[in-house]
Amino acid sequence: MKKLLVCLLAVLVPGWSWAGIVWKGDFETGNLSQYSSTQRVSADRLQLVQSPVHQGRYALKATVRQGDDPINASGNRNELVYQGREKEGSEYYYRWQVLFPQDYPSARTWQVFTQWHHSGCCGSPPVEFFVYGEEIRLTLTNSVTPWKVKLERGVWQDFIFHVKWSPDPAVGFVELWHNGQRVLSRYVHATMYPGDSIYLKLGLYRSDTIQPVGVVYHDGFVQATQLEDVLPSSPPQPEPTPDTVPSQGGEASPPVPPPSPSPGTPEPTSPEAEFSLHGCSSTAGASWVLAVLGLGGLLRRTRRR
Repeated sequence: MKKLLVCLLAVLVPGWSWAGIVWKGDFETGNLSQYSSTQRVSADRLQLVQSPVHQGRYALKATVRQGDDPINASGNRNELVYQGREKEGSEYYYRWQVLFPQDYPSARTWQVFTQWHHSGCCGSPPVEFFVYGEEIRLTLTNSVTPWKVKLERGVWQDFIFHVKWSPDPAVGFVELWHNGQRVLSRYVHATMYPGDSIYLKLGLYRSDTIQPVGVVYHDGFVQATQLEDVLPSSPPQPEPTPDTVPSQGGEASPPVPPPSPSPGTPEPTSPEAEFSLHGCSSTAGASWVLAVLGLGGLLRRTRRR
């Protein structure tokens, strides 16, 4: 009943909508308060900077030096932690941007920049984005790597990661967009361990054999229940021509087309639909008349309780 009332209000109030955004970790608070905790040896290892940024005013600069071990575990790290505690059966879209500077070290070993860790104590996380040599890789449980791409330095990498969390290899799946292109269609695989929940770690975590200083920039993290909620809100910019100069890092990536439905599954709900599984949005036309009539009855019934 409350959900329906909220949807009716969304119709009556222009521009108001029931968003599918679950959490933002985009640093636009000007501090690290969006995150649950930090794992860092000192404050200078996880800093907010105003350049370079991909969106807004702030981005995260994560720095790791050999020997950085704030939690007395394997490897060297400085990471932010967000305790989202995703449960089995939940399904989300995550979007964020990462920049590797020109002097980012190359090593034939693991350098994790984003991971979804399990609540259990031991073993590799069920989902890892990391650099290995000159490649960016996505690795899942049982060390399966369904996607990799050549590492590019000095440019923002834009990721949209769609995942259903499940320890069942026939139920869990992942899907990935990279720099505006879908690079991994729905890949069915276990995405968590039985009995565990999931939380996010963002920053840099790498083998302790790497000697050079490593720096990674993160920006714009958002978690949502719908693809539309992680896409840019502004219209795409035209492709640069010889007479124009491309912007340096601040423009949003081109919009990403929604995934094609799997055979036998219903068509995805249009983002312009008045009501959906995940919420509703304001619409024009005669629908506001029905909303007014329904709202009066709802309010009367509510007052009787």
